[in-house]
Amino acid sequence: MPGGEPGALGFGEVDMALKAASRRGLRDPRESGCAGMAVDADPTDLETVWAALGWHPDPGQLQQLLALQTELRQWNSRVNLTRLVEGADFWVAQVFDSLWPLRSLLAAPGLADGGDLEMIDVGTGGGFPGLAVAIALPNAQLTLIDSVGRKVEAVRAMVASLGLQGRVRLRCERIERSGREPALRGRFDWALARAVASAPVVAEYLVPLLRPHGHALLYRGQWTEDDQQALLPALALLRARIERLERRDLPAGRGVRHALVLQPSGPCPNDYPRAVGIPARQPLGQAPAGS
Repeated sequence: MPGGEPGALGFGEVDMALKAASRRGLRDPRESGCAGMAVDADPTDLETVWAALGWHPDPGQLQQLLALQTELRQWNSRVNLTRLVEGADFWVAQVFDSLWPLRSLLAAPGLADGGDLEMIDVGTGGGFPGLAVAIALPNAQLTLIDSVGRKVEAVRAMVASLGLQGRVRLRCERIERSGREPALRGRFDWALARAVASAPVVAEYLVPLLRPHGHALLYRGQWTEDDQQALLPALALLRARIERLERRDLPAGRGVRHALVLQPSGPCPNDYPRAVGIPARQPLGQAPAGS
């Protein structure tokens, strides 16, 4: 990967960040329509993050990421969205972790025919990975789904504040219903889910949303051979396969992550996803409890 494995990051003070940004020709966020924004990361350290990612935000994208951090701070005082807001919690555990499995898209955003990518973030919670992806991929159209109304409204307000409302749509509903909605089923190039449920459950949520050559991205922490064996029967029922599995040590000692990418091997049967609550109670391919 470009840049190699970084060492531990030290996230610095505001003045250091602003001076370093000035040396690199970046505007002070306080002079770019983001008055009152706190910059809590030394861009020198951020350069290490971008090098590990193999991608660098342009000045406008960096301003949007900083604005997103400010929005999270403000909304967290009213709605419990996430504890990962400050320093490396935000830049590594949120932004980097959202983007690293999508490095190929960062290098060549959009579709081969020049069209926009259609992507969906299932269980978006406080807006990740969806908002980070929307900022990093300007040619992507994002649909963000969550079943918790107050979180959806908070993220909707953040989308408007960030100027992303033309490309990011919010839906408050259970994903089992989304997967049967004609406007969503079979529509997406990428379906993403981060920290939602076990892999067989998430696969049942995501695969029905994919176009024939689409990809389902499951963000996972640890991943074992037992996890993979539990997933395979579910994939057989959904007519999907594992395209690739990647392991990554996050910068700043933030732990190990795995990215599991699935792809359809045929049309997903109309039986899936099953009714609300059933995928979680009876994961595909597993014997019912008590049997």
